[in-house]
Amino acid sequence: MTALADRTSGDLATELADVRQLARGFFEKEVAPHREEFAAAGRPSREVYRTAGSLGLLGMSVPEQYGGGGGDFRHEAVLFEEQVRSGDSAMQLGVHSGIVPHYILAYASEEKKQQWLPKLCSGEWIGAIAMTEPGTGSDLQGITTRAVRDGDDYVVTGGKTFISNGAHCDLIIIAAKTDPSAGARGLSLLVAEVSDDTDGFHRGRVLHKIGQKGQDTAELTFDGLRIPATNLLGGGSGAGRNDQESQEGRGFAQLMQQLPQERLICGIAAAAMIDAAVAQTVEYTKSRSAFGKTLFDLQNTKFELAECATIGRVVRTFVDDAMAQHISGTLDVTTAAMVKYWTTDRQFEVVDRCLQLFGGYGYMEEYPIARMFVDGRIARIYAGANEVMKDLISRSL
Repeated sequence: MTALADRTSGDLATELADVRQLARGFFEKEVAPHREEFAAAGRPSREVYRTAGSLGLLGMSVPEQYGGGGGDFRHEAVLFEEQVRSGDSAMQLGVHSGIVPHYILAYASEEKKQQWLPKLCSGEWIGAIAMTEPGTGSDLQGITTRAVRDGDDYVVTGGKTFISNGAHCDLIIIAAKTDPSAGARGLSLLVAEVSDDTDGFHRGRVLHKIGQKGQDTAELTFDGLRIPATNLLGGGSGAGRNDQESQEGRGFAQLMQQLPQERLICGIAAAAMIDAAVAQTVEYTKSRSAFGKTLFDLQNTKFELAECATIGRVVRTFVDDAMAQHISGTLDVTTAAMVKYWTTDRQFEVVDRCLQLFGGYGYMEEYPIARMFVDGRIARIYAGANEVMKDLISRSL
């Protein structure tokens, strides 16, 4: 199966093929050998991000003037696909490269773009976004973290959980209420530069998950964290208090504008995982014997794989169409929700059916199919639970 990125023509096709080869080599040589080490630590090393940055694999769709590759989202898609196919789930590149830089590009001042983006693209900094709280997940309007203006700063108080890259992050986008009485219109996004020594910022435990064990997912606490008012996304220059206040409350709209790309990333990963699961299962069943035949020769195996391959083709076609819409700027919230829920549901179905064909070996962690099963389960939950996606879709009917 080939992605939309591989079906382009001319110089772009050659460029994307080169990116694919570079990304594949990076994951095979720099990441895969450390899988057990990262899982034991509950996080990847910072060095792998710096290596990815030095190779030009981070921020490929960020303009060159900000330290990026100057490409478009197809370059990022190739990276995400190769990460899935390599079996790596430790690096959270979807957040670091696919999500965080694009909020900054869209809503930060020119000064802040110049300040933040080169460090993210080089891997010197690791990015995160903090939306989910202990008491609210997909319902972003239920966020209770507060950001109160105090002179030239905002003072942030509250807690976040399930934050990808939370244990490592140097830059974090925080969703907080600047006006709790205004509902969704009281939500704002602020960018904090953080370290272990930042006053008012505390990293909690790295959470133990059933899958993606090498990816750092952490709890974060803000206890009077001071953030410069100029770090309010969409807040203009911040030259005057009244001007700054007039820009507050844009966070919910900003999230709605950026979430389609996040949900498309889920679809890209789902398509790649389905392809990988089917390919590995075909290889396994053709090499293993049962009842005097290879497993592949048994009718049930052939029919199962035929159905899974067909599902994979439909998923890939759907994702390719959404990718084309996204590149042209026409991917809407409803279609992105459809992509996210339907492809990740199909991913879980196909991986489960493929695991069954491995028999007892499919339950062993050393087999990639077992890791796919547990690593991929979260896809139906993050970026908005699939039940929430269906609710969003229903509003358009």
